[in-house]
Amino acid sequence: MSRARQPPLVTGISPNEGISWTKVTIRGENLGTGPADLIGLTICGHNCLLTAEWMSASKIVCRVGQAKNDKGDIIVTTKSGGKGTSTVSFKLLKPEKIGILDQSAVWVDEMNYYDMRTDRNKGIPPLSLRPANPLGIEIDKSRFPQKDLEALFPGMSADFTSENFSAAWYLIENHSTTSFDQLKMAVVNLKKQANKKNEGSLAYVKGGLSTFFEAQDALSAIHQKLEADGTEKVEGSMTQKLENVLNRASNTADTLFQEVLGRKDKADSTRNALNVLQRFKFLFNLPLNIERNIQKGDYDVVINDYEKAKSLFGKTEVQVFKKYYAEVETRIEALRELLLDKLLETPSTLHDQKRYIRYLSDLHVPGDPAWQCIGAQHQWILQLMHNCKESYVKEQKGKDMFFPMLELDSDVRPSPIGHLSQTASLKRGSSFQSGRDDAWRYKAPQQVVFVEKLTKLVVSQLPSFWKLWISYVNGSLFSETAEKSGQMERSKKNARQRQNDFKKMIQEVMHSLVKLIRGALLPFSLREGESRQYGGWEMKSELSGQWLTHVIQTVRLSSESLTALEIPNDMLQIIQDLILDLRVRCIIVTLQHTAEDIKRLAEKEDWVVDNEGLTSLPSQFEQCIVYSLQSLKTVLDCKPGEASVFQQQKTQEDVCQLSIGIMQVFIDCLEQLSTKPDGDIDTSHLSVDVSSPDLFGSVHEDSSLSSEQRLLIALSNCRYLERHTFLNIAEHFEKHGFQGVEKITQVSMESLKELDQRLFEMYIEAKADPIVGSLEPGIYAGYFDWKDCLVPAGVRNYLKEALVNIIAVHAEVFTISKDLVPRVMSRIVEAVSEELSRLMQCVSFFSKNGALQARLEICALKDTVAIYLTPESNSSFKQALEALPQLSSGTDKKLLEELLNKFKSSMHLQLTCFQASSSAMMKT
Repeated sequence: MSRARQPPLVTGISPNEGISWTKVTIRGENLGTGPADLIGLTICGHNCLLTAEWMSASKIVCRVGQAKNDKGDIIVTTKSGGKGTSTVSFKLLKPEKIGILDQSAVWVDEMNYYDMRTDRNKGIPPLSLRPANPLGIEIDKSRFPQKDLEALFPGMSADFTSENFSAAWYLIENHSTTSFDQLKMAVVNLKKQANKKNEGSLAYVKGGLSTFFEAQDALSAIHQKLEADGTEKVEGSMTQKLENVLNRASNTADTLFQEVLGRKDKADSTRNALNVLQRFKFLFNLPLNIERNIQKGDYDVVINDYEKAKSLFGKTEVQVFKKYYAEVETRIEALRELLLDKLLETPSTLHDQKRYIRYLSDLHVPGDPAWQCIGAQHQWILQLMHNCKESYVKEQKGKDMFFPMLELDSDVRPSPIGHLSQTASLKRGSSFQSGRDDAWRYKAPQQVVFVEKLTKLVVSQLPSFWKLWISYVNGSLFSETAEKSGQMERSKKNARQRQNDFKKMIQEVMHSLVKLIRGALLPFSLREGESRQYGGWEMKSELSGQWLTHVIQTVRLSSESLTALEIPNDMLQIIQDLILDLRVRCIIVTLQHTAEDIKRLAEKEDWVVDNEGLTSLPSQFEQCIVYSLQSLKTVLDCKPGEASVFQQQKTQEDVCQLSIGIMQVFIDCLEQLSTKPDGDIDTSHLSVDVSSPDLFGSVHEDSSLSSEQRLLIALSNCRYLERHTFLNIAEHFEKHGFQGVEKITQVSMESLKELDQRLFEMYIEAKADPIVGSLEPGIYAGYFDWKDCLVPAGVRNYLKEALVNIIAVHAEVFTISKDLVPRVMSRIVEAVSEELSRLMQCVSFFSKNGALQARLEICALKDTVAIYLTPESNSSFKQALEALPQLSSGTDKKLLEELLNKFKSSMHLQLTCFQASSSAMMKT
């Protein structure tokens, strides 16, 4: 079981004080493993778990609730650790009371003010209960702590509406710094307020004193009259008087109200007339309002007003209304024409096109404005594409083949030969300079810039064109009014009938795009009648593989953008065919340019031999091939929806022949270098490879190379090509998906072996013929005769000279390449042994001394070159010995052995190169 977790520990809270509902951040240790692990959180004794938000094991965010204590600990409780502890505390502040006229940064809830002093709530406005400043002087809040004031006035309050109001507390809190004069002024203000309150009930009586006095006088007069005339007499006269008064009052009232009623009737009639005018004011002002709203572009307002006028006055028989409504129709017809012109105007955004189509549909324009817009947009895109081509063709004819600066992408590299020149100069320490710009920034050909501009144009315009069609099909171009009127259904029906027409529009755009690109890059792929419309470019030189790669990338990006629009694949297949043709052409051009670069490798040969007897040429050749294949990687790779570039048999055959041609070009380059006359070899740049220990060779002593040395270097290179380079290149071909790699390797190997054999025979002929030719004159020098000669005293000089010449060949070959020594020396020995055997067989008779002399020289030569003997040379030596008489006596044998030992001892230094110990590492 796992160890129990430690109880929570709160080590910090921010802020550490505040009023209720303050948001705080709690920090500590072991505050839980997750929200579900947190089961309790109290601050100052109040449960805050409902507002708690667990952030991590060291952080919790919550809000402080209404706590009883003004200061307390923060306790966290978790399932895993139980109830925790706290090293910090939180101080809860009481909120400051805000008057209704005081400024506040937060919203203060309104409350039903209750008068605690009178224990009543009569609905008196709060302003009369809680004046903002009852003393009428400036308030100056004191800085006395609230806690100290509460301790000084226990159970009291500074709120003057409170039942426990303390005037002293109020003065200390609001007027602690107020002067005595201002306090006296405050007393005067309080007295005024009290007087105004007492006088408030008498104000109503003061305004009606005259009425009271008149009523009092009338009552007194009536009372006196009754006392003077008696009760009955007064009653009769009073009755008559009352009737007269009532009649006069009635007549007067009729007169007065008749005028009032007349004015009322007149006002009612006027009001009714104004109401009628106001009601039809909409129609009378509508023509002017239409003009104004059209000028402001408020077409929605115009259409709504027109629909309203049409529903109200469209079938009216009132002549005035007919006249004004006819004027409205004239304005609306002009608006239809204006909107249709704006709809067909180009360029225009998709939003504006949808808006104008909706306006025209709401105005019930005859025909199909949406389809007219689609047709106009289609023609405009085609015109833009052809205008783009014409502008760039014209620019090309006015200028050169180059246009603005473009920075090649990371996939587009400089020429391999330039790159190899830099590599060779770094590797060999020579002073080659690259003909390319180190920054790899080039002026883009006009065709490349045109393709980028053309694809950008199509990708920017075709999405709006396609989305307009989709909106046309699903009916989203129309408003709710059109939907209710059935216009949307009619539009959908028209769209279904015109699907084939729109498909032809898309196909025409795609065909124009592809043919314009073909006219710029692949003019030979166009038909005879299309060259004038889509071509017209001056093809001074074909684009390089690097620029074709850049174009392929551009077209691929365009194809991906169009595919994202969910355009059917059959409409975009023509772009995939274009990409395939561009990829094939890019491979062909790259291989052709690679062959040209390899042909120029002969100029880069420095003739510096390393420890393995190689120059930089094989390495440069392999790097050139690898570099070209790497530049084709993005072209050879198939993107989604693309076919393999080698799917066509003709492409496979062409690429195979070009690859074989590249190998043959390098083989011819080797032959040219090795067989060029001495005067044609530029050796001014030769340098010594200080890493090689063999500094004694003639290749390093002289400032020029002999033809035989060049042959040896070429043979060493051929040997390395056969065993390493060609096999590595074949692997790279297979890695990049080339077809017919076995054929390429086989043909190249055969051609290389033929060159190797020719160069080897040339070298053997150059070196063996002088040695072989010197044997016969040397043997018979001084009128030597095998029939009559002295007793042998040792090996004669001609054989020693021949051996020295053989040693010189050995030294020359060893200096260039140790691996070539056995092959060359074996052939030299074969030629010498064959010539020696012929000379021995041509002798008609040997004397005893002559036979011993001949046997001595043949055995000396054979023993010296024993490690280079082959079956052919052994046979030649055997035939030569068989042509000699056999030694009959032991004395002759002993003499032969002594003379051989003497020869080997005297030429021990010269014969060291023929010893097996020095040749152990020269196995082939």
